Amino acid sequence: MQAGSKHLRVALLTMTEAAGAGSAMPRAFLRVGGANLARHQATILLAAGCGMVVCLSRDFGPELIALQHEVERAGAKFHVVSGPRGLSGLVTSADELLVMAEGLLPMPADALQLLDGPPAVLAQPAETGVPAGFERIDLNHAWAGAMLLPGRLVDRLMELPEDAALASALLRIALQAGIGLRSVPDDLRLNGRWLMIRSEDEAHQAEQSWLARHTARGKATPGPMLARLIVRQFGPAVLYEASGARVLALVAVILALVGFAAAWFELMPVALILAGVGWVLGRAAEMLARVQRATLSLQPGSPLRFSLLGWLFDALLVAILALGLPSLPGEPTARRVFAPLVLIGLLRLLPRAFPSNWAGWAEDRAVVVSGLLLLVLGGALEPGVMAVAALLLVAGLVLPADRPNPDVPKPDDDRLTRV
Repeated sequence: MQAGSKHLRVALLTMTEAAGAGSAMPRAFLRVGGANLARHQATILLAAGCGMVVCLSRDFGPELIALQHEVERAGAKFHVVSGPRGLSGLVTSADELLVMAEGLLPMPADALQLLDGPPAVLAQPAETGVPAGFERIDLNHAWAGAMLLPGRLVDRLMELPEDAALASALLRIALQAGIGLRSVPDDLRLNGRWLMIRSEDEAHQAEQSWLARHTARGKATPGPMLARLIVRQFGPAVLYEASGARVLALVAVILALVGFAAAWFELMPVALILAGVGWVLGRAAEMLARVQRATLSLQPGSPLRFSLLGWLFDALLVAILALGLPSLPGEPTARRVFAPLVLIGLLRLLPRAFPSNWAGWAEDRAVVVSGLLLLVLGGALEPGVMAVAALLLVAGLVLPADRPNPDVPKPDDDRLTRV
């Protein structure tokens, strides 16, 4: 909400439906991508401007306590109620109430876009929504699991018994009050960007596709593609640890440092391979950190600056190449460093002048290291480094750069970081 507004946007999460037959755990605590569904929903709701999060729950266990701490650290109020009347005492007629169904897992940017606007009930066709676990509205429509309501409707909960299903009751109240339906686009529902998760099996099935969608964007060159493959294969296990991305980054740095040590002992092929693997793992750590920031972080503040890893890897690569170049007795170290420094400097500067389809190749250190490895194995490292630097310089002068079209407006910034 805008600063200084007189009303509050309140979020409602429910934690009462069992996660499958025979399970005592609520759906809200099923885990996807290292966090439970309640945490995913709270991230979206706070990004949508909610200043208070209200949870309907029968118990106040460790999962709920952890969520409370996260919400309060993000600067929002947190309350737990046991029934509809408890909510009525927290929401005034001037407020707005944003409700998410238990088990709903949408892509954050999609949810924020659909919930931005006047009060509405998000809906979808009944023939696909009901089998997927969404509540039926009428013959043709099913609820899509989210709605934005005026706070004045909450007072009608006082007419209901204390054991009434709160989200369903609010849905009926909204429809009776004439709140309009807003359709969720087919491409979101049919492409797995808007899911209802009802059991642990469904959570496990959704995890890989959820992570794949969050890492879909990126350069189509070997290094980033390999990093995305690592993230999709091992990302869920890493995300289950809060510091998993940082640990992976540390492993990447250690590998690069071991590569420098190998170059010191004149093991250049080993040094370059370790540096390349370290760079790929560093990119994977950066991707995981962005996913975590975009989908799981409730707190404001800047993320870990993984871009510094790139500078560190380039500095180590310069040092490894300097150690690998032949030297004469008494030759100053600065002369050995000069050619590698020129090469890496050009690789950093010239992509800005390259067309976008070429820039990714110059920025991909896995490709660069592979080329240098071939030069080492062919015994042509010294002339090869200078030749590659010269080719880069010529390419920067010859290849036409992409020019932004001033007539095309820039898109608005998302409230959640896009990956």
